[in-house]
Amino acid sequence: MHNYSWPLTLYFDGDCPLCAREIRLLRRHATPQRLLFVDISAEDFDPAPLGLSLVEMQARLHARWANGEWLLGLDASLWSWQAAGLGRWVAPLRWRPLRPLLEWGYRLFCRLRPHLAHLPHPDGAARCRNGASCSSQRPPSGGAG
Repeated sequence: MHNYSWPLTLYFDGDCPLCAREIRLLRRHATPQRLLFVDISAEDFDPAPLGLSLVEMQARLHARWANGEWLLGLDASLWSWQAAGLGRWVAPLRWRPLRPLLEWGYRLFCRLRPHLAHLPHPDGAARCRNGASCSSQRPPSGGAG
């Protein structure tokens, strides 16, 4: 069990359209005392102080309690929603009999995610960088939102 050392910091890929939609919803409900957001696609993001590579962070969702304990994948998603007060929407992630099927689905999503970059991004033109290019500065390399 976790120590619930708030706030929980969620490391997400802001270049991922589906991930950005989820983050937009979480931001509307979360408070900084419970949930912080770090966009790993930001040009100034450096994963080195965390002891991870960008590829590792893109491979699956990461969240970290204030005490340094990491949550990965479905657990990161579950606790992020919980922190935002939306835990009832992800309650099935707690159901042990469903967990293997949900883990399988999550791994499949992680593999397909780079191929979903063509979907409309909720931030639209705001994602454009340097006034000319709207594509990601970093090539998508798989992983979680």
